[in-house]
Amino acid sequence: MSDPTFMTVHQLSAAISDGSLTSAAIVECCLDRIAALDGKLQAFVTVYEDEARLAAQAADQAIRSGHRLGPLHGIPIALKDIIDMEGRVTTGGSMVWRDRVSPTTATVARRLIGAGMIVIGKTHSVEFAMGGWGTNTHMGTPWNPWDLETHRTPGGSSSGSGVAVAAG
Repeated sequence: MSDPTFMTVHQLSAAISDGSLTSAAIVECCLDRIAALDGKLQAFVTVYEDEARLAAQAADQAIRSGHRLGPLHGIPIALKDIIDMEGRVTTGGSMVWRDRVSPTTATVARRLIGAGMIVIGKTHSVEFAMGGWGTNTHMGTPWNPWDLETHRTPGGSSSGSGVAVAAG
């Protein structure tokens, strides 16, 4: 079996369907990868370890019981830190919003969660997603995972998301 952190969504969905992987195992691999690399890479603003583990267990139970919601059920995802989730801090990459608790859940997050995806955390963004250079002097600039010696910007307003995907 391949490393789940480098499998495509299609491959993960097939592995969950045929029982060769569980959502809990996939989430644990992702959390292990984040723990091992994110201290240097700075892709994530926050990681929802406990919630992700609980959601993965619930997904596995539902799938075992024949209640799979669809092909995305049980697959982990990280959201850019401009996407609101009710009761969670959404900084928008800005110190101005560092304590802003989201009053609602964004439509995109609601739909992904409704499809059974598991939110494992939020990734860095340039301030208010305004710019394509990928740097954020206030909240941290992610490191390009292919050069850990020199701090090269990954580019894009979704710099944290890009780094998280590239690093597995």
